[in-house]
Amino acid sequence: MSEPSRSFTFNRMQNGQIVEETGHVITEMAVSLTVNGEVWLTFMCTPVDLEALAVGFLFNEGLIQEREQIADVRVCATGDNIDVWTTKSIRRPRQWRKTSGCTGGVTSVESERSNEVGAVNKNGGILSSDEIAELVDDLFSTQKLYRLTGGVHTSTLTDGKGHFVTAEDIGRHNTLDKIAGKCLLENIRLTRRILLTTGRISSEMLQKAARIKAAVLISRTSPSTLSIDLAEQTGITLIGYARRNQFTIYTHPERIVSSNPLVEIQPTSSLSKP
Repeated sequence: MSEPSRSFTFNRMQNGQIVEETGHVITEMAVSLTVNGEVWLTFMCTPVDLEALAVGFLFNEGLIQEREQIADVRVCATGDNIDVWTTKSIRRPRQWRKTSGCTGGVTSVESERSNEVGAVNKNGGILSSDEIAELVDDLFSTQKLYRLTGGVHTSTLTDGKGHFVTAEDIGRHNTLDKIAGKCLLENIRLTRRILLTTGRISSEMLQKAARIKAAVLISRTSPSTLSIDLAEQTGITLIGYARRNQFTIYTHPERIVSSNPLVEIQPTSSLSKP
């Protein structure tokens, strides 16, 4: 099996001098997905939690709905293929659409009509600005591979009460598939679902968050216009540029309250359509 990182010796230019150092670099490799004996596609990913990646991808594409629909999932000895066998007949989508961002993610065009994106998320409760700051700190603390290598995304699903499901990968989309897969395979059922990620929120990231049934989605960076529209439709509170002491609320600010009693969060976003 491949390791999530490899050690390299390299030269660093520092203060006008070249210094030889040794450090770790994140692993990127091609791993194929085989479903019921048919090769479907190839992930470009970091080779950890591969079973969860495969199962979560099928779930987030709306092709499976529960753990009982997975008969078996295993990674081959060479680590470059994941075999999934299902208890129900599922058809390989006729067309895959390239998703935005690095590592060549894909999503099924057909899945847009079947992945429950239209369902409104009502869980999540109220979060204070201090609680969001604590959750951002928690996200930083779970970045084990990032601290070792850099160049890797981390996502965490939490109930805000100490329960965390965390995934790391070179591809931001893969982290959400791994989280969905872990929830299915490990029968993790969080009543309250808050999702944090280091990755940019594009429309397909928002769709995956909706499938995971996150009521609040928090990112260290920016959303896209389409993800804002989808968050508004699905009832997700979308937060970007999250740091320990500041963040931007793009949709459904009614879930967020200030820890400062003198500050009132406005009920409407400046990005709302007229």
